[in-house]
Amino acid sequence: MPPDSINLEIVTVRCLADNYAFVLHNSATGQTALVDAPEAGPVQAELDARGWTLSDIILTHHHWDHIDGLEPLRNDGVRVIGAAADAHRLPALDLAVNDGDRFDLCGEKAQVFDVSGHTINHIAVFVPAAKAVFTADSLMALGCGRLFEGTPAQMWRSLQKLRELPDDTMVYSGHEYTENNAKFALSIEPDNPDIISRVRATIAARAKGEATVPSRLADEKRTNPYLRADDPVLMSALGMLNDSPTEVFAEVRNRKDNF
Repeated sequence: MPPDSINLEIVTVRCLADNYAFVLHNSATGQTALVDAPEAGPVQAELDARGWTLSDIILTHHHWDHIDGLEPLRNDGVRVIGAAADAHRLPALDLAVNDGDRFDLCGEKAQVFDVSGHTINHIAVFVPAAKAVFTADSLMALGCGRLFEGTPAQMWRSLQKLRELPDDTMVYSGHEYTENNAKFALSIEPDNPDIISRVRATIAARAKGEATVPSRLADEKRTNPYLRADDPVLMSALGMLNDSPTEVFAEVRNRKDNF
């Protein structure tokens, strides 16, 4: 439980084949929020087991594996939150938000970031008191989402926003892709000791069936190649010391797409 928010608990819910949803609960206020709704069954089972009732559902983006479970979980008391600019392809919203907006979430302040790249108008939500950022398919553990709609420049700008958050922020991303991402990172920098260590830890965790999400932002800053497109060490490994960070990011993303 985060030390700066002793009443706020965050529970990871495994959904579908490799998705994660996250349930936030404030024991003082009784409020409960859900970040993304891949499917209703596992989420409802978690709520029932804990005796919690949803008050809010945040939708980070419009892809089916983040919204298909919404309607069975929606009731008259649930506020559905999503990007105003993406309202035309999201389920009906009760609170439409924009980049930089702040709103109350389970008794805490939450901040919205536009993190376009994987999709246009994808949002992330930062809860400072919980030291948590919910990034879905933008920043991921040792990775980032494939660019289905956005450009490398857009995604690089989005990742730079998230990189500016405090090192002790926990990154709650939307999928269990870490082992594959780790192997790819090692293919670029096979002698990087931080990456070697993280690959070993990731493989060991997955062998035991443990989740590798959330991850600590400080670890992402050291080992995630997509966050390090302006790092001379990575640039040198790619033979791109004279290229722009956007070009380096694009090369990393292209290599991963073909990995």
